Amino acid sequence: MHSESSSPAEAAETGQLDQSLELPSCVKHLRVDDKDVYLVGTAHVSKQSVEDVRTTVERVHPDTICVELCSSRHRALMDRDGWRKMDIMRVIRERKTPFLLAQLILSSFYRKLGDQLGIQPGADMAEGVRLAKETNARLILADREVEITLKRTWRHLGFLEKFKMVGQLLMGLMFAGKIDDDVIESLKKKDQMEILMDAFADEFPEVKRRLIDERDLFLAQKIREAPGQTVVAVVGAGHMAGIETHIQQDTDLAPLTVLPPKSNLGSFLKWAIPVAIVFLIAWGFLKEGQAHAMESAFIWIALNSVLAGLGAVLAWAHPLTVLTAMVASPFTSLNPMIAAGFVAGFVQAVIRRPTVADLEDLPKAITSLRGFWTNPLCRILLVVALVNLGSSLAAFISGGWIAARTF
Repeated sequence: MHSESSSPAEAAETGQLDQSLELPSCVKHLRVDDKDVYLVGTAHVSKQSVEDVRTTVERVHPDTICVELCSSRHRALMDRDGWRKMDIMRVIRERKTPFLLAQLILSSFYRKLGDQLGIQPGADMAEGVRLAKETNARLILADREVEITLKRTWRHLGFLEKFKMVGQLLMGLMFAGKIDDDVIESLKKKDQMEILMDAFADEFPEVKRRLIDERDLFLAQKIREAPGQTVVAVVGAGHMAGIETHIQQDTDLAPLTVLPPKSNLGSFLKWAIPVAIVFLIAWGFLKEGQAHAMESAFIWIALNSVLAGLGAVLAWAHPLTVLTAMVASPFTSLNPMIAAGFVAGFVQAVIRRPTVADLEDLPKAITSLRGFWTNPLCRILLVVALVNLGSSLAAFISGGWIAARTF
């Protein structure tokens, strides 16, 4: 209940929080320009955090509620059946399978965590959204789009760093056991982006900058710009300090939403490798004759076929998909505009296109390692990823082999 002798705004004039509000200990009150901002530091897998959000809104009566969500995460959180509407063919055509696979791996971890704790991850944010509607407060989605965040992170990594990071991410598929209590306690204070950051921060300091530091700035500015005299902002506890540091300064968000250009090295290698292979085979023909050139060509074809086909087999692909990967890889590896994994994934999707039942089963399937391979949608994503990996390895190995025997 509010004290009759002191309103929140009057208490804020002195920089003090009105003690009669009896807000949770996780709430931080800030005076930003002419408005009162109440930061609610939550744990995304905590029942108590849901109560803290509800208590704060009921006692503060905000004009605006900010939540640490972007539009895509908001849709995913509020529409639990969104998987049913997925167009896997479109995902493959737009080359978004790696992004979707990363989301599924992360979702798998959080779903297992939620099952153990008896609460849906993100319930704190969902409560903020619900209360905004219930109280007619304005809702502000204050976080940067997750796709922009991940792309900015990815494109600021070096070529070798990307390989190492993908390897660690794929290891997440192996995390199928029960999550111990110590891990759970440490994760209660972190959000999904921080989980990623913790895994890579020591080896990849650039990851922390993009996933955490930039989002602290983004969140602080969005909360600062929020309309109304009283604002409640529901954010992960790990962002509290950063937001408090930046919220008093006006920040231009445009630079934080610009995607950096793709790596010049990556673009160079896409064309350099096929050109080099053709040159080496031609040079071998001129130096050693037709037999030498044919042997080099055989090395290229055989390694691409075997490793791409092996990737398809490891993904439990249909035999026709395996054959497609083996036939396509030697040619797609010479054409930077198309990848063997996308060709194989398209064939797998045509042969075993996911049904509505498969999509409905997706949330349950991704909670186990076996589910990733048995669910048809997950299997398509694995086909794309593993065939592309096999094809890429074949290009490097066979290219080195051909160069060595030529010179």
